[in-house]
Order: sequence, then structure tokens, then C-alpha cells
Amino acid sequence: MEREGRNLVQVGRDAEDRAATYLVEQGYTIVTRRYKVNRGEIDLIALDGETLVFVEVKHRRAPGYTPEESIGAAKIQAIQRAIRQYVAEMEIGEREVRLDLIAIDGEGLRHHRDILAP
Repeated sequence: MEREGRNLVQVGRDAEDRAATYLVEQGYTIVTRRYKVNRGEIDLIALDGETLVFVEVKHRRAPGYTPEESIGAAKIQAIQRAIRQYVAEMEIGEREVRLDLIAIDGEGLRHHRDILAP
């Protein structure tokens, strides 16, 4: 069981590496990876021009489920808590921020920009 857990961690890290590579290819600058706070984590933080982008990376191997389906209200709240803490710690000020989702599965990689926009 422990080996399986480590394997899942490696799968997650591989997905984050793939997402980071994709973002750099799109012209983003990676600022931070795996920013952790109490009861929350942000997979990637990047700059898209002057916009600070917080990126959640979701990977699914199981058929019949999409990575997008795994982002529920509790997960969004945890990410928002982490974003608030990061912005406060780094004294970001008035910089524009957004939350993106990168979904990776057997169909490929999909980048959903500004997932909290109305």
C-alpha cells in the first residue's frame, strides 16, 4: 500500500511537471510550485504577463471520469484560502490574479482559464 501511495504521488508530480512545461511553452513564467498552507495547497503559481495565475492541476487515469469533475466547492474553498495567504505573505497588493485549471487525462491536456469568473 505504501508503494502505491508513493506511485500516486509520483503520478501527481509528473502531471504538475507536464502542466508547468505546457505553461512555459505558452509564455508563462513559473513562480512557485507546490505552495502549501494549513488545509490547502496550490500546485503551480505562474505569471501570465502581469497577471499572477494560481494553477490547480488535476490528473485522472480512470476511464469514465474527467479531471474537471474532481473540483468541488470544498476544494475551491481550500484553494482560495491558500491564494489569500500567498497574496498576504508576498504582499502582492493590487496585482490581478486568477485561478486556472489544467486537466490531464487520456484525452490530453486541457487548460481552463479563470475558472472562478462568472
